[in-house]
Amino acid sequence: MLSYRHSFHAGNHADVLKHTVQSLIITSLKEKEKPFLYLDTHAGAGRYQLSGEHAERTGEYLEGIARVWQHADLPTALAPYIEAVKALNPSGTLRYYPGSPLIARHLLRPEDKLQLTELHPSDFPLLRGEFLKDSRARTERADGYQQLKSKLPPPSRRGLVLIDPPYELKTDYQAVVQGIQEGYKRFSTGVFALWYPVVLRQQIKRMFNELEATGIRRILQIELAVRPDSDQRGMTASGMVVINPPWKLEQQMRELLPWLHKTLVPGGTGHTKIDWIVPE
Repeated sequence: MLSYRHSFHAGNHADVLKHTVQSLIITSLKEKEKPFLYLDTHAGAGRYQLSGEHAERTGEYLEGIARVWQHADLPTALAPYIEAVKALNPSGTLRYYPGSPLIARHLLRPEDKLQLTELHPSDFPLLRGEFLKDSRARTERADGYQQLKSKLPPPSRRGLVLIDPPYELKTDYQAVVQGIQEGYKRFSTGVFALWYPVVLRQQIKRMFNELEATGIRRILQIELAVRPDSDQRGMTASGMVVINPPWKLEQQMRELLPWLHKTLVPGGTGHTKIDWIVPE
């Protein structure tokens, strides 16, 4: 379909959760000297203008990154993420929001590599333009799920695979499981991070059941809800499923999630959850 544009939703509560987890994983991978690959299957445009027509139309960032950005007392674990946002806004005014590729670019070292894929005809040229001068990065207009077959395992045998599809089609919920299964066959030591939206809870439960059925171990769920589950239209929560999470990630997020929930949801509705879909 290719109608989804992340520019309408950039910097919302789901992005804050997703990019917090992404930043913590990358920071953990950097603790070892050996280089690694960052593979982004649905990379988007890379940079989003918060004063642009799309972001202004929804204003979702005002209840997301804007609430964290202006906070005086940030938890230490948020530093890598917030530094990546600040790098795009050197004036101190929140004008741009970095998508996952730009957060990775800010955090990766010279020896690390980025493999970025985007299929949307409007977003891909923007993504390619962002990385033209970055020798670490390769951008391709291609099916992101195919990258899980063709680009894995990386020569370094270390890496983070971020899977963040638009979920425009109901089949995306099955496609992500199949993609993870294919990628894991080739790269069982890699970290796989899957973002998911909660629109209908039953879809997420089915996806988790299918993940369990793959036989893959060490699958961690991290979820933040801004309001209770509903059968009405709209996303009530989002989460990250992390396979082979760095050993510190669970505890880091147990400490961070209550702060994020309090900051992003002043009314106190919704919930937070950290649980093992499949343990060790």
